[in-house]
Amino acid sequence: MDQVTAAQGFSAMGSESRLDVLQALVRAGSAGLLVGDIQSRTGIPPSTLAHHLKFLTAAGLILQEKQGRTVMNRANFKHLEQLAAFILEECCVDMDNRQ
Repeated sequence: MDQVTAAQGFSAMGSESRLDVLQALVRAGSAGLLVGDIQSRTGIPPSTLAHHLKFLTAAGLILQEKQGRTVMNRANFKHLEQLAAFILEECCVDMDNRQ
């Protein structure tokens, strides 16, 4: 993962509301949630929620799948794992250089 992609992902998580949405989707697992279910779990007004979902989708943090007239939302676990690996990639390397 490059720094630009990582920065976009971390930036998308940069609000309490978007973190609430993302955590709700992570808790839901691979089954995902409909928009109405996310709204009821987070209390975010529908118009604001649509904005946050768009932002999270654009950053690749969630995946949306249209099912007829509804949209299923799922956490993009692969991308989230890549972000975690990116931020931890050089964990403690400077400790090895101290003498």
